[in-house]
Amino acid sequence: MSWLLLLVVVFVVIGGGWWGLPLLATLFGAKNISDKEGALANIAQLMQRFEITPAEVAHAFLNPSATPGVQLRSSAEIAKTLFSYLGAIFIVAGISTYIGMFWTQMGAAMRIAVTLGVGYILLLVLISALHEKKHPKLILPLTLASVLMMTSGWFVLIHELFPRGDNWRLAAISVFGVMAIHQAALWYRYRLSVFVFTALFFGYGLLQLGLDLLDVPLALSAIILGSSLFMVANGLEKTVHSELAEPAFLIGSGWLYAGVFDAIASTTGSVNWAALLTGLCILCTAYGLQRAGRQLRLPGLGYLLGSIMAYTGLFDLLENTAFELLYFALTTSMLYACVVLKSRALLLTTVIAMLSYIGYFSAQYFVDSLGWPVTLILMGVAFMGVSALAIKVKRRI
Repeated sequence: MSWLLLLVVVFVVIGGGWWGLPLLATLFGAKNISDKEGALANIAQLMQRFEITPAEVAHAFLNPSATPGVQLRSSAEIAKTLFSYLGAIFIVAGISTYIGMFWTQMGAAMRIAVTLGVGYILLLVLISALHEKKHPKLILPLTLASVLMMTSGWFVLIHELFPRGDNWRLAAISVFGVMAIHQAALWYRYRLSVFVFTALFFGYGLLQLGLDLLDVPLALSAIILGSSLFMVANGLEKTVHSELAEPAFLIGSGWLYAGVFDAIASTTGSVNWAALLTGLCILCTAYGLQRAGRQLRLPGLGYLLGSIMAYTGLFDLLENTAFELLYFALTTSMLYACVVLKSRALLLTTVIAMLSYIGYFSAQYFVDSLGWPVTLILMGVAFMGVSALAIKVKRRI
């Protein structure tokens, strides 16, 4: 059952990347939507996504009472929903417990029945719910449950029919191919975003396994698949499934730059060069998204991760060389970029990089000198004075 645990872990990782990382991007990129310009850009993006016209916005603004509000659900409805979820949880827990307790005592047919059979039963229940259109909240859990059970069942079926087979890639390709066809057919019939997500998941899993079977280098396959997912995300922005564009951008760019990092590191033989160049690429991507006003939650995360990689790689390259002071000059010049881009994430990493270098430089060359900290304090006061003077001059212009 270790493969079942691995599949659950994969779903958890994908879910964490879907919901957790954009939330982190929101925290560090909040400046992008906290000022007037960022708010207007966010409003424009939401209007494009949901096809809202300026006339509808004006009507909702002038007549707030006419706008449909959130209706409070009755206690009976809340209790019904709660007990429905509890019932589903107990059913899944019962099936899982039964399988775990009697797995070794079951025959091949029984193992297939309690995994693949249950998966297809859940699929039938899902299709019934889709046709009736009475339980929209059950669609997502039913989809995930049926996908998990069917995927597990197909692996069990292959293992029982070919117990001596040792080509796990071919088995995984077969399962992912069947599941990709399943989810693509469901999307073609019902046009729901959850089926787009599952179809892309199995489709890209199939492509990854296929490239691995063809002995394509891991870095090259990551670059190919990450770039293609990035383009898919660009296309999803223009469809009714635009809510999937953000996680697709996130996963695609991460996949792509992981391959870029690996390729540069293997080509140059230096992890520092790989970190520097990959970090610069991530920064350029974040800047492009921010400049275009797209996916406003992701540029902050891009600035954070890209600057960390770039600063780390640059310091390791310049440390103990004749150009060591160039690091401080570059980080100081990046303060201007922080102001222009209005990025708190980039400002955070830049300030940390500057303070870390000052601490390193002090410990390296002025560990017993009293004049050095005094000089730093005077320089800080001078810079603050220049900043105050610049603000006054700007107000008079």
